[in-house]
Order: sequence, then C-alpha cells, then structure tokens
Amino acid sequence: MNQKVVEFINVKKIYDMGEVKVEALKGISFEILKGDYVIIMGPSGSGKSTLLHIMGCLDRPTSGKVLIDGEDTSKMNDSKLARLRNQKIGFVFQSFNLLSKLTALENVELPMIYAGIEKRKRKKRAIELLEMVGLGDRLNHRPNQLSGGQQQRVAIARALANDPPIILADEPTGNLDTKSGEEILKIFKMLHESGKTIIVVTHDPDMIHEGKTLIKIKDGLIEGVEVLEFV
Repeated sequence: MNQKVVEFINVKKIYDMGEVKVEALKGISFEILKGDYVIIMGPSGSGKSTLLHIMGCLDRPTSGKVLIDGEDTSKMNDSKLARLRNQKIGFVFQSFNLLSKLTALENVELPMIYAGIEKRKRKKRAIELLEMVGLGDRLNHRPNQLSGGQQQRVAIARALANDPPIILADEPTGNLDTKSGEEILKIFKMLHESGKTIIVVTHDPDMIHEGKTLIKIKDGLIEGVEVLEFV
C-alpha cells in the first residue's frame, strides 16, 4: 500500500488583520504519497505559500488536521513540531536563507548541531553533501562569495543534512538565471530518484515538466489535481 507522507484534512487558515479577516486557505484536503514529486502551482495570493508553511510546520492551521508521516501535527507543542521539522523535513527557500557570517560548510552543519550530531560526523556529512551538489571547492566560502546558483546549492545541501524523507521548496529557481535554475532542477530530479518526496511551490509553468503530480490552488482552494504523464 502506498504510504501517505503528507495529508491535509479540511485545513483552513484565517489571518486576523484587525477589522479584516483574510481567509488564506478555505478548507482544503489532499494527500501526498511517499516518493512523489509534487508541483503546487497557483497565482500570487492563491494561498500556496501559506499551504507550504503549514505543511512544513512553520505555521499552524486555524482548523483542520495536518498529518506528516502519519503524525498529527495539531496535537504537537512547539518543541515537538521543531523536532519533526528537524528530522522529517528539509526546506529550500527562494531567498536561500543562509547565514551570512557562516561558511558554506558551517551553514550545512547547522541543522545537525540542532539534532545533536557530534562535530566530526556532522563535518564529514556536510563535506559529502557539498561535494554531491558540486561545491566541494567552495567549503569555506561565505554566501557573499558565492553566486545565486551556488547559494541555492548550499541551501539544498543544508536541507539534506539530517537526511529528511521530505524536501519542501518555495520558488527554488525564482531568483536564479536560466542555467542555474536548470542545475537546481537536475539536483531535485536526482533526489527524487534516490527516494525523496519532493514538494515544490511555484508559479513557473516550466516546473510542470519536472513533477509527477500537479496540485493547482486558487483563492485558497484546490482547483485540481493532475497526474503528469510525461515524466
């Protein structure tokens, strides 16, 4: 039986802006199976980033349930959510979110420090991951010494630090030139082929050709789910 790694059950998210309440998600339900490569697409303001933040346990729904790897996140306190994020989910952001004072190696080591992995092991793994994304010669470079594409590769290596089964990416090629974007997509394809579940939020129609499943979101609702035949 196919294992569900993400399940949303009637999830709503309402932001209270004082006199105005903004309903970002209006009761959405879907599931993502282990090993899938999912593209979540929608126009600006459709709710896709809210959905990703809730999926990544960075935000909580107003109502409904979110299950990650079978665990009900609505019943977790902040420390349990942080542990789940650290163990199960790797994040790749459009703006890279690297710490400017740390080297590439130190940025990749960071999630392993939080996980309590001892220094020698985490350094060895960080070096292996940076070599895997083609940055073995940039270990001691800080973010401002790297191109956008190189920074995103550091961010991917960091996302893989604790070997999470799920990779969430928010517009991962949005700040990159075409060539760098293509290199990042090749890495995602390799990760998917290695068994990772890849979930990408984007408004870039070219990304459709990368995934196996397309979830369309509009005005806080699921507009449709398609299996992409050409992969």
